[in-house]
Amino acid sequence: MNQNLQALIFDVDGTLADTERQGHRVAFNQAFAANHLDWHWSEDLYGDLLQVAGGKERIRYYLREFQGPLQTELQNSQRLDSFVAQLHQAKTAKYQQLLAEGSIPLRPGVQRLIQSARSQGIKLAIATTSAVPNVMALLEQSLDPGWFAAIAAGDVVAQKKPAPDIYHYVLDQLNLLPQNCLVIEDSQQGLQAATQAGLTTIITVNRYTQNQDFTSAALVLNHLGEPDQPCSVLSGKSQKINYLTVEDLAKLL
Repeated sequence: MNQNLQALIFDVDGTLADTERQGHRVAFNQAFAANHLDWHWSEDLYGDLLQVAGGKERIRYYLREFQGPLQTELQNSQRLDSFVAQLHQAKTAKYQQLLAEGSIPLRPGVQRLIQSARSQGIKLAIATTSAVPNVMALLEQSLDPGWFAAIAAGDVVAQKKPAPDIYHYVLDQLNLLPQNCLVIEDSQQGLQAATQAGLTTIITVNRYTQNQDFTSAALVLNHLGEPDQPCSVLSGKSQKINYLTVEDLAKLL
């Protein structure tokens, strides 16, 4: 193996699991209903809302763009921050319940690649805008938080993706240079954040991101692949990958 590869840094939502469509969107709608709000985020609307990074930020955007009178009322009564925080907290509880029920499986190849990297002494890290409780719930349900040398999530940095702050933070935590790390992301925002931090990035697309611009990615796949579930290379340096391995990753540096 190429010893230049010293760490893999993973995004979470849409990368480790299809959490956006099957998890966060469903949990938001459940939280809305529990709080007697007649809101419903369809799959298409949620795809548009994903252009806004962060769950609390998404609620604020939706209020401003679709629920103007309520937003004004909350702002005038100085209850806006509290409303957003409480609604997001309710959504987080619903999301964790979905995870506990096993409703959000890992995407193909994720567990295999992570275990292979660990066995070869490669460090693992998380870089996501998702809230810390949501990240920990997924890792505890499907992987093991102890496997990750750095877990950067939520509001740990001031500027969320597509700003590179979260990746600079992770690199500092790992004490590694960008050229010794690879990122696995699923979105254009994530790709912009990683590449601005000087990191080589692999993209695994999903329903919400498949039509985004990934020109600067080293490799674009439909998923990471399994021996019995081959992946498709959508663009990049290699066209002969059936399932992504650590050796394949090392060649991309």
